Amino acid sequence: MKALVTRPLPDAQALAKILASRGIEAVLEPLLTIRPKPDAAALLERELGGVQALLFTSANGARAFAGVCKRRDFPVFAVGDATSRAAKAAGFARVESAQGNSADLAELAAARLKPGSGDLLHVSAGEVAGDLAGVLAKAGFRLRRAAIYESLAAERLSAETQALIKRGGLDAALFFSPRTARCFVRLAGEAGLKDGMAGTVAFALSAEVAGALREIGWRRIEVAASPTEDALLAALDRGRC
Repeated sequence: MKALVTRPLPDAQALAKILASRGIEAVLEPLLTIRPKPDAAALLERELGGVQALLFTSANGARAFAGVCKRRDFPVFAVGDATSRAAKAAGFARVESAQGNSADLAELAAARLKPGSGDLLHVSAGEVAGDLAGVLAKAGFRLRRAAIYESLAAERLSAETQALIKRGGLDAALFFSPRTARCFVRLAGEAGLKDGMAGTVAFALSAEVAGALREIGWRRIEVAASPTEDALLAALDRGRC
């Protein structure tokens, strides 16, 4: 079985090892490239004053922070387990996972923290999904955002992936974000491959991700029971039966 992995390269490589343990060959097609902003260190230096905790909505945020700032004394709240693992690998000692989406992250932070103890800092890319600030504001918290990295969309599908699609060689394709899904749909269209996915099952992290994929005629689209990597892998395991 071959599965297309569309995550940024560090996450894609980690996921490829997990898939290999299941007997699945991963075809890496990173549709987003993560690049720190030139002023990331200076931005964090300005924003960290008076902050009581950090919020990471992706593993990329945790890695980007670690690449430009040595401080690890903040408690960290991560949107899911993969992000939590990245924060721990970066050296943060106090990390909790919301095991869900941005709304779950806001709920966890509000339950663990007090508004009067300081602002919260969301370390992110320039483009974010959800209304984390709005949800936390209703609980009395002030959320700052430090956009310290960029996620650049791919300009074309690789020759290997295009060839696999043309000969019907992809059994599955995994999508973790609406933006990645939209990028794939766009690039497949530009390559004239929208009709080449009839034998491929798309596995989407959420209903929103699935919605972004519907312009393509997949064999079918499977949606994870919850927005976590484990749930998506469980859907993939079920889909193989």
